[in-house]
Amino acid sequence: MRPIRDIAVVAFGQTEHRRTSDELSEVEMLIPVLHDVLDRTGLQTSDIGFTCSGSSDYLAGRAFSFTMALDGVGAWPPISESHVEMDGAWALYEAWTKLLTGDADTALVYAYGKSSPGSVRDVLTRQLDPYYLAPLWPDSVALAALQAQALIDAGETDELALASVAARSRTSATANSHAQLRGSVPQGDYLVRPLRTGDCPPVGDGAAAVILAAGDRARDLCERPAWIRGIDHRVEAHSLGVRDLTDSPSTRLAAERAGAFEQPVDTAELHAPFTSQEVILRKALRLDDSVRVNPSGGALAANPVMAAGLIRIGEAAARVHRGESDRALAHATSGPCLQQNLVAVLEGDAR
Repeated sequence: MRPIRDIAVVAFGQTEHRRTSDELSEVEMLIPVLHDVLDRTGLQTSDIGFTCSGSSDYLAGRAFSFTMALDGVGAWPPISESHVEMDGAWALYEAWTKLLTGDADTALVYAYGKSSPGSVRDVLTRQLDPYYLAPLWPDSVALAALQAQALIDAGETDELALASVAARSRTSATANSHAQLRGSVPQGDYLVRPLRTGDCPPVGDGAAAVILAAGDRARDLCERPAWIRGIDHRVEAHSLGVRDLTDSPSTRLAAERAGAFEQPVDTAELHAPFTSQEVILRKALRLDDSVRVNPSGGALAANPVMAAGLIRIGEAAARVHRGESDRALAHATSGPCLQQNLVAVLEGDAR
């Protein structure tokens, strides 16, 4: 389904992702990124028609923590603003729908997460079913290991193939100055079998922001806008016991609805925090070896919780901006074992 209004990503910025940023608050971490995307377009805060953010109060450990981040945006004079308690990719989806209505021509979307203050593995257990799973405290790595073992048992991968995914991703990240892990990274010891430390994402802090614009406004702000030709998100059943962990039908359906299968893509930025999840996503998205997957290094190189999905869209858009891609796919996920998935298709103007 083609959108009724052409909307594009016209600017993308992100922090240099680090293991810890104790000396910075969320607002201090976010402000340089916001200034960066505004400077790239020549816009000021007063020029933005809609603002939407993505973050998690669980990471901050306090309710409505996202309201403090508005200090970095500037909430006076009053602005049109919204927030989603999810990855910033879903904030971008909300902003996209807002621009489709014609109520605004530009939107600022940002996301941030500081995982360093506590145990993010324990924090993410709060996403689980509160009656049956959450009381058992299975952490995110243990659940990903169940998924990886299911893939191995099904004969769809092995530990050597998973190691090659990690090696390729972090080698690609060598060219990404924002990545937390770059170059050769040892697979290390088992964290939870069959996953080694190298199969898992780094824990770190970071933020990202994009600016969306509609129609001719996008062309005024960016030499080669990354047009969002389709975007959709779907969710799996909450209970892991009723799902086939070796497949991701929600990703496949979101990609179909976003038009990803109508024409080949040349680039795919996949939000796969664990090596085994890239195997599943490649199958669901029908990506062959002709597609360059995660040239930025992906979530295995930097995985700021609540911002990593938005970064996948931003990285794909940035490649379109630079002329390195003509049709790119971006994917974001949320929840355990690829529970909820968003797919966006970005295109540049014909050259």
